[in-house]
Amino acid sequence: MRKSILLTLLLALTLIPALAQQSLLYRISGKGLQQPAYLYGTIHLICAGDFVMPPALKNAVAASTALYLEIDLDDPSTISEMVKGMAAPEGYSLQQHFTPEDFARLTAWLKDSMQLDINQFARSKPMVLQMKMLQRAVPCSDPVSYEIELLKIAMAGKKPVMGLERIGDQIAVFDSIPDSVECRMIMDYVNDFPKQRATFEQMTAAYKRQDAAALHRLFAQSAEWAGYEDALVYDRNRNWVPVIEKAIRQGPVVIACGAMHLGGEQGLLALLKARGYEVTPVRE
Repeated sequence: MRKSILLTLLLALTLIPALAQQSLLYRISGKGLQQPAYLYGTIHLICAGDFVMPPALKNAVAASTALYLEIDLDDPSTISEMVKGMAAPEGYSLQQHFTPEDFARLTAWLKDSMQLDINQFARSKPMVLQMKMLQRAVPCSDPVSYEIELLKIAMAGKKPVMGLERIGDQIAVFDSIPDSVECRMIMDYVNDFPKQRATFEQMTAAYKRQDAAALHRLFAQSAEWAGYEDALVYDRNRNWVPVIEKAIRQGPVVIACGAMHLGGEQGLLALLKARGYEVTPVRE
C-alpha cells in the first residue's frame, strides 16, 4: 500500500508539461567521460499490456555501475520518511478546505467509486487523498512501474541504487502548493473523472509512440499546475544536474526519471548540453 502511494506520488509529478524530444533513451558522452552514461524518461505507472522494456535500456542497466532513480526505492528509510512527511500537523482537518456541498459530494464519490471512507483521510494532507484518487485514473488492475522493473534488473545484477533526491524533497513540492489549490484539483477530479481517465490514456498512447509533440499538446491544455512549474520540474532539474554530473564521472550509470524532466529549455537534456556534454537519442 505504502509503495503504491509512493509510486502514485511520482505519477502526480508526471502529469505536467513533458517531453520536447521524440525519444525516451539518451546517451550522455563527451566532456572527458571515459564511458557513456544513459538517461531514460519514464512513465511511473502504466498498464501491464502497454509496458515495454527497451532492450537497449535493459542492457545499459546490466552494464552500468549504478542505477539512479528520482528517489532510492531500495532504501528502507524512504517509506518511513514518506509516512512522516505526509502526516498532517496536530489539529488539522481536511474538511475545512471544502464547502459543505463539495465535501458531501467527495464523500459520496469516494464511497461509490473507490469504496473508501472519507474518515480515513480526515487528518491527512490533501496530497494523500489526491495520490489515492490518481490511482483510479489507471484503467487497469495490473499497473506496472518502470521504476520498480528497473530496480529489479539492478538488484538482480547487484547494482547500487541511488536517488537524485529524497522523498522529503518530493513531499516538499506538494507542501509548496496551497491546500486550497490541491483540494480544488480533487474536486475537479470528482466532477469530471472521465476527463482524468482520458488524460491518462492519451498520455500512455503518446508515451508508447514516444510522441513528444502530442505529450506537449496534451499537458499544455491542462491548467491544473499552472504557476507551479518551477517547483514541480525546473527547480528539481537544476538541483539534479550536479548529482548527475558527479554520478556520470564515477562510471557508466543509468539515470531514470519522469519523462517530463527531459525536454524544454530548462529540461535535463538542455541543461546537460549547456554543461558541455553530448546528449544523443538512442532509437531502436
